[in-house]
Amino acid sequence: MHKIMIALAGAGLLALAGCASTTPVKAEAPQAPAKTEAAAAPKAQLTEEAKQALAKAEADVKSAQAKKALWTNAQDALKKAKAAAEANDSTAVIKHAKEASEFAQLGIAQTQYPVTTISK
Repeated sequence: MHKIMIALAGAGLLALAGCASTTPVKAEAPQAPAKTEAAAAPKAQLTEEAKQALAKAEADVKSAQAKKALWTNAQDALKKAKAAAEANDSTAVIKHAKEASEFAQLGIAQTQYPVTTISK
């Protein structure tokens, strides 16, 4: 009998809790977006050095890909450089573009290494 009373009390509480959330909520009128200083400020442009580094990285990665020597690190660094370019972050573009170029050139150089065999 005691268990039945606890079960009924629990069911009653669940029913009341469900009814409590059915009150209609007034929709607030949409507000115009507030103007921020960042939106009003003109966007910075990439420096010429960043543009050149990105172009070189793209060319190096394309060359490595054509020689089937592209490392995934080079691809990842190029993606980061492109994302930084979209954000107009010249410093990050230069950093990631140089990494992409370096990894692409290392991948190409690796194709010149002699093939090793474990046993003959």
